[in-house]
Amino acid sequence: MMKKIALNVSFVLAAFAAATSPALSQQNFFAGKTIRISVGTSPGGINDIAARLVGRYLGKHIPGNPGMNIQNSPGAGGIVGANRIANTAERDGTDIAIMERAVPQFAIAGDKNAKFDPMTLTWLGSISSYGEDAYMFLVMDKHPARTADDLRKPGIKAVMGGNRAGSTNITFAVIARQVLGMNVDIITGYGGASKIALAMQSGEVDGQVIGYASFQAGQRAMWDAKMVRPLMVFGRATRHPALPDVPTGRELARDEAGRRLIAFAELPFFMALPFVAPPGIPPERAKILRDALMQTAKDPDFLGEAKKLELEISPIDHVEIERLLKEAAAAPPEVIAQFQTLMTASK
Repeated sequence: MMKKIALNVSFVLAAFAAATSPALSQQNFFAGKTIRISVGTSPGGINDIAARLVGRYLGKHIPGNPGMNIQNSPGAGGIVGANRIANTAERDGTDIAIMERAVPQFAIAGDKNAKFDPMTLTWLGSISSYGEDAYMFLVMDKHPARTADDLRKPGIKAVMGGNRAGSTNITFAVIARQVLGMNVDIITGYGGASKIALAMQSGEVDGQVIGYASFQAGQRAMWDAKMVRPLMVFGRATRHPALPDVPTGRELARDEAGRRLIAFAELPFFMALPFVAPPGIPPERAKILRDALMQTAKDPDFLGEAKKLELEISPIDHVEIERLLKEAAAAPPEVIAQFQTLMTASK
């Protein structure tokens, strides 16, 4: 009898311990909650499309199945949103963001507007590592430049549309001009890729720098009608299989210093669509969110919808993002100084 009582007591104690364990407590935390996913850019762009897609599936993979609320808060090319998630967002796991991929690098390079240290953030992972993507410098098909080298010739110039200071499309247009020696002017202030596409069609600008997948997702009709022509691609060490005749920026660099600078500038592409939470959230909740994002990126329904949206899905976890950030921080001082000069020129 005493042995039976002891066993029953042990069972009760074990059940109580499980019910009050930190892991189970954190899982129960999300039940009935709504997670805010902030987007630091305007509606309609690749980050907005990706955040809304993830928002439709992420809660399914979090214990308690919380709701999702997508909020756009554009400003300074995503820096405003990054500052918020780092400094004032709730640190309980209910406030996360998709971050503009270049923003952490701006912080590493010393941008005075970036009020955060990327290494202190709670990185969740990225649904894309840009494995099948490319950042295209493209112009309208009627533009006189047939190749990138044509933009080095007198009398041939490309006027490129860009978003706001700090935006990747401006940075790489500046790289084309100042590192590759091409005749490029930039008109800034457009509220997203779709508005630049309209400006291209009206003749207000000649082109834009934009992701292959992003253009497919947002401007498929222009692509299918062959209204645009890519002259070069960034974000890749080799040419894109679908664009075998289009050279990479590294190929077009005129010296090793230019290649090193482009390679540094391209690092953010390899964490193409990163999700992040504030510093200091409970480790158990961070693990739940990280696991949920990776499970979402493998969800068959999610992948089916991503394919329809022409989104390139090649997920990486938080460890790989942290490795990329450390690599950026370890770049030679002269490369970071050159990049800082480019950042200034893009504002």
